[in-house]
Amino acid sequence: MIELLGDLPDGVAGFVAKGRVTRQDYEDVVLPGMRKLFAGPQKVRCYYELGDAFDGMDGGAVWEDLKLGLEHPTRWERVAVVTDVEWMRVTINLLRFVVPGEVRVFGLKQSTEARNWIVDGMKSGHPAA
Repeated sequence: MIELLGDLPDGVAGFVAKGRVTRQDYEDVVLPGMRKLFAGPQKVRCYYELGDAFDGMDGGAVWEDLKLGLEHPTRWERVAVVTDVEWMRVTINLLRFVVPGEVRVFGLKQSTEARNWIVDGMKSGHPAA
């Protein structure tokens, strides 16, 4: 299951994954939120938290995640991934070159730091030019 975070400024999408994440979760929550951002002119920032209740992703969800990273290669500015799931931290660090923007991985205890970093340099709800 994925929940959309509503407390982030314009230009930043925020999601929290809990339990098992499926392709349907991506289609219902992530893709509509990201399409809305990609429809605008600004670079996109994304905060993605995989908390204690995260229980993995099915193959369809992994595919949708990879496609999302590749479909708009010049639009990504920053991605903050917050997780203590070791295999996910390793995978993100190995594949960070796929997303042309800046990618950082934070531990769950660093969620406030991750939120601050993802909005750092933004003015009026839009990333600094």
